[in-house]
Amino acid sequence: MFTSQGPSLRELAVQALSSVERGYDLLAPKFDHTPFRTPDRVLDAVEETLARYEGSFGSGLDLCCGTGAGIGMLRRLCRERVTGVDLSAGMLAEAERVYGDGGGGGDGGTGDTAGRVGFVRADARALPAALDDTYDLAVSFGAFGHFLPAERPALFSGVHRVLRAGGVFAFPIGAPLAPASPLWWMVAGFDAAMRVRNAVWRPPFVMYYRTFPLGGVRADLRAAGFTVETVPLEQFGRRPDGSPRWRLVLARKGHREESREDSREDSRQGSHPA
Repeated sequence: MFTSQGPSLRELAVQALSSVERGYDLLAPKFDHTPFRTPDRVLDAVEETLARYEGSFGSGLDLCCGTGAGIGMLRRLCRERVTGVDLSAGMLAEAERVYGDGGGGGDGGTGDTAGRVGFVRADARALPAALDDTYDLAVSFGAFGHFLPAERPALFSGVHRVLRAGGVFAFPIGAPLAPASPLWWMVAGFDAAMRVRNAVWRPPFVMYYRTFPLGGVRADLRAAGFTVETVPLEQFGRRPDGSPRWRLVLARKGHREESREDSREDSRQGSHPA
């Protein structure tokens, strides 16, 4: 499916009837040949925007790194070590195959590329204490649909804990879809199907597209101790009302200045929370 190298419909069905961890273990060898991998266009836009507004960083963490799409970006932005964290051993194995040197990984060892890249198998809602106060930048791409809204406080608190003072948690977030758009109906239908699946089948496979609105996310980040601002990802243009189609959320551990929330939004427009 998707390409000749991608998973078949049967393989996707088996994945969908598995747990999140087991499903991604099964999908891992073909994951990069599906549309589920974070597009390079998104990675490039985030890298460019972080470099412009924040400059370089010390160490970096890719939360829910999957097969490692964000690792290359972090290696360019960070001067020190880079770590990928994921729950799926299969996805980590693929990431290590590309970015590691066979020096371990899985349950907490590290593989290296130029001695800087390592991988840790862990649940993002319960990050190991060994990672505390270690990173200057944390990023995550395409993983938040796997967390229910009630799980966000634990997720964000863990990221806050592993960041050093002044560290940044950065991730892209899209503008809300218009209910009249075909894409809105597609994702609404997908979410509804997943809710039915999880009501009648065990283990659950948590994956929803409409459970990560900017307003609620901002509130949960603040509750976890972050100061929050957003910057437009201008590479994706703007909606007819002038608001960005995509934003980069910058959640900082500690204050850089007293009040800068959304200070970098285009002055022509107010903030339009999702």
